[in-house]
Formats: sequence, C-alpha cells, structure tokens
Amino acid sequence: MTDAVAIELLADRLRRAGEHAAEQGTDVLFLTPGTDLRYLTGFEGSSHERLTCLVVPAAGHRAPPALVVPSLEAPGLAGLPLEALGIDLVTWTDGEDPYLLVSDLAGGPTRVAVDDDMQARHVLGLRNAFPDVPQSLGGAVLRELRMRKDPAEVARLRAAGEAIDRVHARIGEWLKPGRTEAAVAADIAEAIVAEGHTEAAFIIVGSGPNGASPHHDVSDRVIEAGDVVVIDIGGPLPDGYNSDCTRTYAVGGEPGADVRETYSVLQEAQERAVAAVRPGVTAAAIDRAAREHIAAAGHGAHFIHRTGHGIGLDVHEEPYIVDGNDLVLEEGMAFSVEPGIYQAGRWGARIEDIVVVTADGAERLNRNSRDLVVV
Repeated sequence: MTDAVAIELLADRLRRAGEHAAEQGTDVLFLTPGTDLRYLTGFEGSSHERLTCLVVPAAGHRAPPALVVPSLEAPGLAGLPLEALGIDLVTWTDGEDPYLLVSDLAGGPTRVAVDDDMQARHVLGLRNAFPDVPQSLGGAVLRELRMRKDPAEVARLRAAGEAIDRVHARIGEWLKPGRTEAAVAADIAEAIVAEGHTEAAFIIVGSGPNGASPHHDVSDRVIEAGDVVVIDIGGPLPDGYNSDCTRTYAVGGEPGADVRETYSVLQEAQERAVAAVRPGVTAAAIDRAAREHIAAAGHGAHFIHRTGHGIGLDVHEEPYIVDGNDLVLEEGMAFSVEPGIYQAGRWGARIEDIVVVTADGAERLNRNSRDLVVV
C-alpha cells in the first residue's frame, strides 16, 4: 500500500500531468503499464494483450482520470490509492471493445497522446477508436515532470547509488586472472541482489579488447593478468529507482605507462564534467566539458558516445547529456556523467557516476574512488 506522503506526491504529479498536457495542446493522455504509469499512480504491472490504460484529461476538462482495466485484473489493484487520487476504476470483460470504452471516457478529444512505450497493438486500437484525431507521443508531456526529481526521488536514487557502491567495493573478490567474464558477472549479479536490488538489470564485464566495446555485456573470455577491465553494473531497488555505476580495473598488477597516462586524461575529463554541473548550464555544455579535454589529449576519436543519460524509474531517460542538447539544467535533474576512452582491439576505460543538480552545483550519488583500481 502506498503511504500518505506518497499519495500526496502522486496526486501532485497527476495534477501537473494534466496541466502540461493542456499547455501542449493535448486533450487526453493515454498511459498503459510501464514507468510513466508507475510514476503517476504507483501501478507496477506489465502490459499484456488485454488493454489496461490510464485516461488523463488535460487540465480544464470536467471528466476525472480513469483507469480502464480487464475485470480479471481488478482484484490485483486493491493496494492502489485510486480513490484518494480521484481516479475512477472502469472494468471491461472479454468480448467487449476496450478501445471504444476509452473513447467514451475521453469525450470527443481533438488531439491525444500515447505513452512512448505503448505496445503497437494498443496504439493501433486507440487509433481505430479515434480515426480522425491526431496522435502524438506522451513523452513530451511526462518528461517535463519526470526529469525533475523531487526530494523523495533523490533519496531513492541516493540509496540505489550507495547499494551499487557496496558491490563495486567487493569487485576484487571476484575479478581475478583465470576466471571468465561470465563467471565474474555471475558473482556480481548475486551481490547486486544481496545489496537490495530486485535484479541485476545489466552487467558489463569488458576485459582486455572487449573493454573497447562500450556495451559489450559478458563473454567466456578468460581474464588475463595485465588486462584492463570495464565493469558497468546496476538495477532497480524495490521502489523502482535504478543504480548505474562504472569503474575500471587493472588485473594482476600495475598497468603500463600508456594505460596510466590515458586513464588520467579520462579521470580529469570526468572531474571537469561533474564540476561543470549546476543550474543554468546546458546539457550540451556538460558533454563539451568532458569531450574537449579528451580531444585535446588526442583521444577525441576514441570517445564514441554521449557523456550521460538521465536516470530514475528507467535506467535511460531524460535528460540526455549530449552535444546539441540545449536543455538548461535545473535543480533536481539526475543523470550519469560517464566519459570513456576506447582503443579498438586493445582496451577501454569508462568512469560513471550518477549526479543530481543541486541549488548551486551537483551531488555525486556514487562515492567510490574513481582511480584506476588494481586488483
């Protein structure tokens, strides 16, 4: 059951979603199960072939929000504070057309929006129910809320960061010459869950040349003494908020001078990017703070991805820290700062922390050393 404080927050989010929809000229917002629906109501279910859909009228419309669900799913919603949030529960049974039911509840809109991750079967079902009404993506509405974290969300992200830091602190127990990447990943996955995550959503163990592939995952490659290893791990806590942290390790002794010199460039780039985070600067400026330092050291061609991504109920969400994104940062925005240098066929390195924009700067949510760790 959602507690009273959370209900107050959910009610405020629902109200503001309607206001943002109105500001963007959207009459009704349709949300199927996923993180957008969880953000507004606390609903944690999955989307199936039977339609479950939250109907959110724009501010100024007289109809209340309504959650349309199959009758057989209704008993599982007993813990949701629908009445407290002013959401009508509307059920349908097999043989009825739920899209026409949604159409009746929407009340003749002239423009509707669907959540970004809605299944195509439901998008098309709603389109058939509103054949002459333009559809747009609801992410444009919800992003205005979700990328500005409230204090409760920041606290949850902070807890996630602390939990994944505790896993990184134990990497030396498992990362040893003679073991495969897959074996190391299995130990990490167990520790991630033991530290309070519901699952290990992703684990990258990129050893030697595999570390030069930013999204390598894991393989049966045997880790060798002298390898540089990129380990990028994370997942959700029970409240749905995610961790995501990358550290780079040297296995079996001190690395060579070229590795140390290149890594020092990367570490300084990450420091400069974090130091640049504050209200009023753009997302693109944070990317430039890291990228220009790496390029000046001759590694510009080896930094092959954006500097960061937002994080919350999704591991990747707005805002994206990338060249060309002129979004002005505001207090409460949370995102990764994770520059990398990748030398194809040889090795790679990445340093990733989650940061939250504060009133006058940034708070790192990952506190482990960002030095090249020798194990």
